Amino acid sequence: MNSVISAEIKDKGIEQYLADQQHKSLLRLLTCGSVDDGKSTLIGRLLHDSHQIYEDQLATLHADSQKVGTTGNQIDLALLVDGLAAEREQGITIDVAYRYFSTEKRKFIISDTPGHEQYTRNMATGASTCQLAVLLIDARYGVLTQTKRHSFIASLLGIKHFVVAVNKMDLVGFSQARYEEIKESYLEFAQGLENGANDRLIDFVPLSALNGDNVVNDSASTPWYTGGALLSILENAPIRATNRKKAFRLPVQYVNRPNLDFRGFSGTIAAGTVKVGDSVTSLPSGKKSTVKSLVTFDGELESAFADQAITLTLNDEIDVSRGDLLVASEQLANLSNRFKANIVWMSEDPLKLGQQYDFKVATKKTTGSIAAIDFKVDVNTLEKSAADSLGLNEIASCEVQLTEKVVFDLYQDITATGSFIIIDRITNVTVAAGMISEALTEVQVNHQYSEFELEFNQLVCKHFPHWQAIDLNQLANK
Repeated sequence: MNSVISAEIKDKGIEQYLADQQHKSLLRLLTCGSVDDGKSTLIGRLLHDSHQIYEDQLATLHADSQKVGTTGNQIDLALLVDGLAAEREQGITIDVAYRYFSTEKRKFIISDTPGHEQYTRNMATGASTCQLAVLLIDARYGVLTQTKRHSFIASLLGIKHFVVAVNKMDLVGFSQARYEEIKESYLEFAQGLENGANDRLIDFVPLSALNGDNVVNDSASTPWYTGGALLSILENAPIRATNRKKAFRLPVQYVNRPNLDFRGFSGTIAAGTVKVGDSVTSLPSGKKSTVKSLVTFDGELESAFADQAITLTLNDEIDVSRGDLLVASEQLANLSNRFKANIVWMSEDPLKLGQQYDFKVATKKTTGSIAAIDFKVDVNTLEKSAADSLGLNEIASCEVQLTEKVVFDLYQDITATGSFIIIDRITNVTVAAGMISEALTEVQVNHQYSEFELEFNQLVCKHFPHWQAIDLNQLANK
């Protein structure tokens, strides 16, 4: 067992220790940036110097460092989070790894995300649940393309607090001039990040993850820096209001009917709070009822809040199915089959306008297509340009058209019901992730048909001349 934790338990007793842990605030963060900037090493150093590594883990780490380490005779702290065989062979991060640790002030869940462009989709997955991003920059190379791409994706996902860690300062002689140059370069780029620009917080810290400078303890090598070590910044980072204060949303995942006398609707509360007696509305049907009971594994509750898994029963027998959304009656969600969204394309096969894909919004799965691309964003310059397709890792604002109406919120309001994934209908592979930015009416959509549909229409007119040509766009608006 960890010696620090053991001492704390011995001093306080197990019950008091668990009570203290329960009431600490929780910060979810990710490390991101370009390949080989030192993300995994930073997390390893953070855990090691804050005494969060168990004794058996430390012994295994020493043994593994001799076999597959990349730091010579030194312990390779990156191996704490790079556990896949392929990661250890290549010395890179491929998949997202999660680590938990706590200090006297706060609990943390860290997502270690890959830096390679090929695995940008993994980075987006890791960032989707985080409140803060630690963005690493190699002091030798400065701000790179992946640095900008990860910053832009984190911004789209609603992360408002960035900690820019200028790593490997030991390789540039802890040069203050080099640090200030990178700081100025990144701030110039960050001015173009539109989402949340007014309330975005950016901290900078010079460090050496390999040697531990300014990670947990202040470094004597940077007397010109007075902003505090990385751990101090993380412990004191403001945590924004949780989903509990937002409108109540329960995506129905399962209709629980164990017998004739019980019919409940199970799922994880996406946002808000709910109490017995509250008025709720089932969408898309619009039927209203009041909450009869809130059932959990540990028994019935009088109230429940965001992130709790519950089974909710109603006083009226209304039709509620999997994929429906139970919401507060006084705070309804959007209901439409068309909306605008920021989309991150994650497939090597390019996006095709008009092609049918599967869409999954919360627990609702339906089909639809990308009707138009408003613009795509160049991650280097943040300039917007016209496009008729998207390639791997490209990001664009698009108009989505579904075959049926779905219930949703704007991503900036409630992330769980304002986001979606796009799935290839043939391979069943997730090809994109999206964040809804605006609900659209039917007139606003610039509908575009696939080449197949247009060619089929032309063939019909060619081989059956007595038939009138079909105006597909006109037909769509009827």
